[in-house]
Amino acid sequence: MAHAHESNTKRIWVVLVILSLLTTVEVVLGIIKPASLHLSSVLGTSPLNWIFIILTLVKAYYIAWAFMHLEGEKKWFRRSIVWSAIFLICYLVTLVLIEGGYLYDTLSPLVRW
Repeated sequence: MAHAHESNTKRIWVVLVILSLLTTVEVVLGIIKPASLHLSSVLGTSPLNWIFIILTLVKAYYIAWAFMHLEGEKKWFRRSIVWSAIFLICYLVTLVLIEGGYLYDTLSPLVRW
């Protein structure tokens, strides 16, 4: 029984380190804001925003994988949960980007950014 406890402790530390590294990358990129990533546009937003979106999806997937114990489930069950969530998040991001672009274009003559 002690071996299982050590295994779980090691797993928790691995999850902590991976999530901390991903979060650190996000925070450093948010503080530095490289001009090449921040001032250009790809598919309606800056590459920096795409990096944040992708890293957030990776963290969400890993959290579901580790804390919802999806690695032990059947393949179809994992895919139904993960792909549904990823589809809905991507749909939400698309709608937010479209709406945000419309508001920016509409309000730019009226608001000083």
